[in-house]
Amino acid sequence: MWNVLLSFSGLVALIQLLFLPFFPESPPYLLLQKGDKAGCLKAMKQLWGEGNYHTEFDDMMKEKAVTKGTKIMNVLEVLKEPSVYPQLSTMLLLLLSLQLCGLSAVDLQESIIPYVSLGVAISELISIIFCSSIIDRFGRRILLWGGYLLMALILVLLEISLLLSDQFLWMRYCSVILIFLFVIAYGIGP
Repeated sequence: MWNVLLSFSGLVALIQLLFLPFFPESPPYLLLQKGDKAGCLKAMKQLWGEGNYHTEFDDMMKEKAVTKGTKIMNVLEVLKEPSVYPQLSTMLLLLLSLQLCGLSAVDLQESIIPYVSLGVAISELISIIFCSSIIDRFGRRILLWGGYLLMALILVLLEISLLLSDQFLWMRYCSVILIFLFVIAYGIGP
């Protein structure tokens, strides 16, 4: 029944595509990008109901005044802009860190792979909830450093558990638990 479970996300996407044309554009998008004041107010009333939204509208107008001289760049222009290279390289490093960490090479019994997939999804959910509750307290930098340190420690322990898995069968379960902890550390940090 995994095919039914996987197709569920496609069904949700199809429903979103069908109903998306009936929803209004975002009020900030209409005002800041399109310059459509009437459309912005109409979208506010449609999204938030009847009311007085002059304060929100004034805030958006102030934001528009601040960003008036700022040029909106497309993806290629951003990639060609040298001033954003540090931010782009940091973002690329964060995105590649999970892809290139070697977790996909972990050898597991085929019978437990569905449970590992489910456990990874639950671990991601736990990390999202935990990270959103502590990010304001510690800040992004500490979470990045701590996440990477925790990930490195977990990878060392994972390597040890994989080396010992032929001698002790229960070490395979330790490897699975370490994978879950790695995903949580990645979600909290990077």
